[in-house]
Formats: sequence, structure tokens, C-alpha cells
Amino acid sequence: DVQLQASGGGLVQAGGSLRLSCTASGFTSDTANIGWFRQGPWNEREGVSCVSRDDDIIYYADSVKGRFTMSRDNAKNTVYLQMDNVKPEDTGVYYCGATKFSSKKGSGWYCGSWRYLEIWGQGTEVTVSS
Repeated sequence: DVQLQASGGGLVQAGGSLRLSCTASGFTSDTANIGWFRQGPWNEREGVSCVSRDDDIIYYADSVKGRFTMSRDNAKNTVYLQMDNVKPEDTGVYYCGATKFSSKKGSGWYCGSWRYLEIWGQGTEVTVSS
């Protein structure tokens, strides 16, 4: 079974930090294009940070650049999203998504094209209080 398991969400005050984890099973995460996505109460799902297996370059949405850091531990088959200096607008359900398909268009493409990803985790909720 191909799965992604996200965890680490919770309640955090504005300015605080949180680390999300996403563990893959049934496939090795470094053989897929993988990323973090979020969906706020009134927003469509959006890409936060993604990495392409073709060049290992990490893309960040402008709204999180300089505050969030994506990393991975291949030995644990896990990718992380370190969230620092969080803001109330970071509130939402965070998902990890992946695809074995390669667009050859770079990591930003996957963040902008979440509908094409076929592997999803169940989401972990992040609430940032002001």
C-alpha cells in the first residue's frame, strides 16, 4: 500500500514554531516528487513547499519563504516542514502529497499543480493563535 502519514500539527502562538513530519510507506520518498500543501478554512489547497526528485531543488511559496524549511531524512523515509515565526494566516490543514510522475518543470510546478498528485496523506491540523 502506498501511503503518506502526516503528523506534528497542533496549536501554536503567533511567532512560535512547529515541525511537521510526513512518513512514506510503500515507496521511497526520494524516488517521488513530494511536497507540503495546506488548506485554510476559506481557501483552496495551496502548495507550501515542494522538492523535485530530478534536481533536489526545494521550492517555497512566497508566503512562507524565509520562515518555513523543508528537509528530508531518507533513512527514515520522512520529509519535514519546520515552521518558524508562524502567523495566524498559516492556520489550516497541512497535507503531504507526492507523485511518481515527472513533469521536468521543476519543483515549483508540483506545488502549483497539486491536482496531479496521486499520493496523499490524511492531513494534520495547524492552528496559530494571535
